Amino acid sequence: MTNLVASLTSFEQRTALLHSLEAERSRRLARKRLTDFARLQGFNPAPHHTLLIDELEALTHGESDVLLVEMPPGSAKSTYVNWLFPAWFFAQRPEANVLSASHSSELAERWGRRTRNLIASEARTLGIQLSADSTAAYRWGTSQGGEYYAVGVGVGIMGFRADLGIIDDPFGSREDAESKRIRDARWEWYVNDFSSRLKPGAKRVIMHQRWHEDDLAGRVIQQLDAIRKPYRRLKIRAEALLDDPLGRPLGEFLWDDPNGYNYGQFLRDRKAESDQRTWSALYQQEPTPDTGDFFRREWLHPVEQIPARDSLRVYGASDYAVTSGGGDYTVHVVVGIDSDKRLYLLDLWRSQADSAEWVEALADLVLKWKPLEWAEETGQIRAGVGPFLTKRLTERRAYVHRKQFPTRGDKAVRAQSIRGRMSMLGLYVPANVPWRSELEGELLRFPAGVHDDQVDALGLIGQLLDTIHAPSAPKPPTQAVASGYKSTRSSGGSSWRT
Repeated sequence: MTNLVASLTSFEQRTALLHSLEAERSRRLARKRLTDFARLQGFNPAPHHTLLIDELEALTHGESDVLLVEMPPGSAKSTYVNWLFPAWFFAQRPEANVLSASHSSELAERWGRRTRNLIASEARTLGIQLSADSTAAYRWGTSQGGEYYAVGVGVGIMGFRADLGIIDDPFGSREDAESKRIRDARWEWYVNDFSSRLKPGAKRVIMHQRWHEDDLAGRVIQQLDAIRKPYRRLKIRAEALLDDPLGRPLGEFLWDDPNGYNYGQFLRDRKAESDQRTWSALYQQEPTPDTGDFFRREWLHPVEQIPARDSLRVYGASDYAVTSGGGDYTVHVVVGIDSDKRLYLLDLWRSQADSAEWVEALADLVLKWKPLEWAEETGQIRAGVGPFLTKRLTERRAYVHRKQFPTRGDKAVRAQSIRGRMSMLGLYVPANVPWRSELEGELLRFPAGVHDDQVDALGLIGQLLDTIHAPSAPKPPTQAVASGYKSTRSSGGSSWRT
């Protein structure tokens, strides 16, 4: 009996020891990796959270100094960037100072309180302790000499220097972001207060849900590009477009897990409720101007349904990027014109792809839409892809008359024809296609935007205008006219009455 008790005690001790060792292992992993720290708090990072964590860890370990994060509302970006990350950052650098700013002091203090409480509850895991003499929600310290300071955007930050600076949504509303006065004030605060309070070599995270092309993120990007300072940019859209950083197929919604958080359904509901400008900026991270200088917003007419193919005459055009990975996109567009001379943008393909991929995409569109003509630039064809393109279209029996135009004048000159037509008769665009927001943004920014490949493709459609003809209006059905004579043929047979 004594041996049984001793054996049982030994087994219980071994089990307790194993549990203790496993808990210590989990703590070490959580201190080392932000993903494990998040899981320790009960989170299961989604793919976009994992990508965000990778960027935050790279920032911490010195791969870059500036990280811009653009994600839609409700995607839990603040949970990771402004709560889990600062606590974990202190575990990497216990003596560091962290500055966190939000659009209001109240919100900044709330995140400060949550981060303080997290460190208090996970002190053993993180290997740090809170200082007993500095525990206010907005400003507190660690026993290792580190400090945390939470402020509202616009508040002075004298007397504090940070090793890590976080800005979490500097605008509280669209009204604020639309106000040039407030945008200017936010920028002045960023340059003169926030940036000047960072130590040499400090890290900064600027996190945004975009409202306006001239908002803080937009100005920071312009500034860093102008001075050629390296930075990282994580831009995740609510609805996937081409070249999605998560590898989602075109049109897939973010975090679309019906059996989990079901954020995808939230996004579908928001898209149905939002106007295009709000959806493009706030959810797709593609803010567009109120109107454009060259193309105007009111020339673009969204339609819920395009006409039947057999009621249209269909044409296409391509702007080819001959060098793969050179930064330019290849764009194919397909348009159709109805009997009322309305021009519909039926389809659009855009990608930074090599010629093998975009040639197949062109063949797919030709087979799908059976256009009458296809416009392209002579110079691009002569660059070497012409024979391969002809051979592949022939092999796939994707027959279309390709019309080539010389490259002449600047891009604005080449776009004048399609611009003139759009100004008079508009361009009808499907309302619910995933590529609509990027198209509208590029048109409204032209000619000052970064990309103009979609404009170039539409400009080639403009070159075709001399040969684009509207189909004849369908004739109304004819009705038989009674002759006034009555048939004498019997309904029951072929005999005649006499």
